[in-house]
Amino acid sequence: MSASLFISTILAGFIYVVTPGPAFLAVFALAARHGRAAGSRFLFGHLAGDILWGALALAAIVGVNQLGPLLFEALGVGCGLYLIWLGVKAVLARDDGTAAVVGSLRPVRAGLVFGLTNPKAYPVSLAVFTALTVRHASEISLETAPALMGAATIGFVLGAATIVFWAGLDVVRRFFLKHGLIVNRIVGVTFVLFGAKSLFDAGRSFAART
Repeated sequence: MSASLFISTILAGFIYVVTPGPAFLAVFALAARHGRAAGSRFLFGHLAGDILWGALALAAIVGVNQLGPLLFEALGVGCGLYLIWLGVKAVLARDDGTAAVVGSLRPVRAGLVFGLTNPKAYPVSLAVFTALTVRHASEISLETAPALMGAATIGFVLGAATIVFWAGLDVVRRFFLKHGLIVNRIVGVTFVLFGAKSLFDAGRSFAART
């Protein structure tokens, strides 16, 4: 497996974790109310869900890729369109989703429940991983799957560490609570860009074979 694919998979895992959503907001709420340690315990529990959904997403990518490049390119197009749709929704949102924030005093259990039961976790992880690995289709196989999962896990851990660090800073917490809607819209634009990249890479891959 090339260094480029390894890094792309780490980046996909990192982006999946740091993307604002219910879990992201919960960490900031817990850190604000109970300190950085509570946010860390929440993410420790949530990591089980990240690994589960990440593994399922990578398994789907490997399986589709083994069926032929055209299907993998089609997956890239579908995931790109899904990311663009999520991004547009975030840009047009009228609130920052703070209703989903959890202030639990049992953060490990709350994180575990969040991580394993989030219905959007699988399609989002599939979309993010596909968007960042579609140009490496020729390298994705059953043989590289363990290394891909290892790279994704590294990304998960780095993403969790980044969130915990920033969530504990007073200035960041105040800014997020005051400008959460703006942050949500910026992330939406990022999703649109990643979706566009997935469409571009899938189109380039198809053009190279024809």
